[in-house]
Amino acid sequence: MGNLEIRLHGRGGQGAVSAADMLVAAFTQEGKYAAGFPVFGSERRGAPTQAFVRFGDEPVREKTKIYHPHCIWVFDPMQIQTPMTYAGLKQEGTMVTNVGQPLTEKPHENINRMGTIKATPIAMEILGIPAVSTCMLGAFAATTQWVELDSVLAILPDYFKEKLLDKNIVCVERGFKETDIFER
Repeated sequence: MGNLEIRLHGRGGQGAVSAADMLVAAFTQEGKYAAGFPVFGSERRGAPTQAFVRFGDEPVREKTKIYHPHCIWVFDPMQIQTPMTYAGLKQEGTMVTNVGQPLTEKPHENINRMGTIKATPIAMEILGIPAVSTCMLGAFAATTQWVELDSVLAILPDYFKEKLLDKNIVCVERGFKETDIFER
């Protein structure tokens, strides 16, 4: 089948880059090949960011930006309205998105499967900051089923300690359970 490609869209401080790193670790936990890397505009909180992840059963050799993703992952609800978010999305594509308001229709014709989660309120309630990375990891696992929830939970101690670990476990689990999934 080849490797699958994921493009993450966020803003500085939301955790898109961290989520890409953790997702690569979760794929590796399952014995898959995976690679990820970020691209920053101006490196400041609130500035647009992108991260890219490739994974599959074959070694990942390409280390370039992803122009034709199988899945887009949107951390900032404002980017749902941005046409560049959907640039190159493959037909039958998947979208995982943090929403402010429920979506009444799919935002792009190439989306076949979509998972929506109100990640910001969850992160604010549990972490006290709008860092939605772990909530979005749970939503990604629920929506795509490309990675197991247990694999995501297993890598968290490599990124968080003590109380912060416990809080991020809750964020992942809530992201997984509270994601609304829609198919064409």
